[in-house]
Amino acid sequence: MDINCRIENILQVLDQIPDRAITVFGDFCLDKYLYINSARNERSLETGHIAYQVERKSLFPGVGGTVANNLRSLGARVFCVGLAGDDGEGYELLNGLEKIGAETGLMVRSQDIMTATYIKPMLGSDNEPYSEIDRIDIRNFKKTPRELEYRLLDSLEKALAVTEGVVVTDQFLEPDYSVVTGRIRKELAMLSRRYPDKIFYADSRGFVRDYRNIIVKCNQFELPGADKGCEKHDKETILNGGAALLAVNDCAVVVTSGADGAYIFEGDTVDFIPAFNVEGPIDIVGAGDATNAGVILGKTLGLSLPDSVLLGSCISSITIRQLGVTGTATIGQIKQQLEKH
Repeated sequence: MDINCRIENILQVLDQIPDRAITVFGDFCLDKYLYINSARNERSLETGHIAYQVERKSLFPGVGGTVANNLRSLGARVFCVGLAGDDGEGYELLNGLEKIGAETGLMVRSQDIMTATYIKPMLGSDNEPYSEIDRIDIRNFKKTPRELEYRLLDSLEKALAVTEGVVVTDQFLEPDYSVVTGRIRKELAMLSRRYPDKIFYADSRGFVRDYRNIIVKCNQFELPGADKGCEKHDKETILNGGAALLAVNDCAVVVTSGADGAYIFEGDTVDFIPAFNVEGPIDIVGAGDATNAGVILGKTLGLSLPDSVLLGSCISSITIRQLGVTGTATIGQIKQQLEKH
């Protein structure tokens, strides 16, 4: 299909976004930026090490929170289903989600886990720009308790009853240490068959091959068997990897290829959606999550998967130009970007 026809399809449904309700299920993280003024560094009397002085902090719900933020920015209703610890980071995560207007009543809280958190120290001063130094991650390195899996699935079914679709954020590479465990992936496949009228879409960094009967997305380096050490895969590698994944999943597959665009494998066809040209400095953190928001939105609006991927690419091209923050897009910005594409 001509790209102009795809753009026209998207423009016709954008104003219907506020009528959509979407579940964001999976991994939610707190992004905690700590701004350290190097001019205020002190030497600890007890250890002799530097005591960094934090002047301010910025908190953002990340991963699933970034998807939710982009959906809310466009006016969709959002129901969040994930894990939060009974800790300060859990409070900050839920507070951040509530501030953007997302529904958090179905989030599962527990004393048995810590809230996943990316602590990002930003070092600078009045005379030099702030830049990120070594990050500190708070993670759970033990299997998610079975009781929490049951609670998550119960919350997911309640959310599905009032939403048109679900986007799954499968962030971490260790098996069974977070929301989307092996058992949860099998249950998602069964739920997709039980609710054929709902859109199921999953983005997985490490387990894309384990999904069944669900639209899946990964980037070119996350394809099973892909060489993660190379800078870029050729078209043949992507086409072969995407086709193999489609055969296993028995549903549609999206493979993104950075600034080159994205490939969509569906049935007997392969579509290619070119990326939007973006000039100037960019920040690609959260770009995939912004794309995911567009894809699930497009599908729940009745767009084809290639049209939905084009919408996701458009949203991502807007958010990556917003430096130092978790970027979002507005309907007005999307229309403007599409009309000049």
